[in-house]
Amino acid sequence: YEIARFPVFFQKGLVGVTAEYTLQNDGSVRVVNRGLKNTLDGPESSIRGVATVDDPATNAKLRVRFDPFPVCLFPGKYWIVELDEDYTWAVVSEPRRKNLWILSRTPAMDAAVYNGIIARLGTKGFDMSKAELTPQATE
Repeated sequence: YEIARFPVFFQKGLVGVTAEYTLQNDGSVRVVNRGLKNTLDGPESSIRGVATVDDPATNAKLRVRFDPFPVCLFPGKYWIVELDEDYTWAVVSEPRRKNLWILSRTPAMDAAVYNGIIARLGTKGFDMSKAELTPQATE
């Protein structure tokens, strides 16, 4: 579940955003991002892609190529900049720190955990004033 993000044009109006990652036999990772348009009962929007490890020493730097753009010369950089030791949440960005996603295995995150992430990212050069919470259904 996407807990928060820096706004990006391709996610404008999306709520209830999720990202599903599946390890493939060849070592790549299948990526499926889904969101709902404007409201939690809005129509679904999704995109599929493949991530490959760019830094085998850490497995924290990936390159992602999304299906509608198979001839894209520059796959997106997808860097895991923070990861919970139990893998319950992760923070993903890219080298310029212009994009950011805070992801969780649950649709809600404890406020103390979230605030700790925000504080640490601020000390790492991220402009956390840009972070926007992503509405999620928390049934």
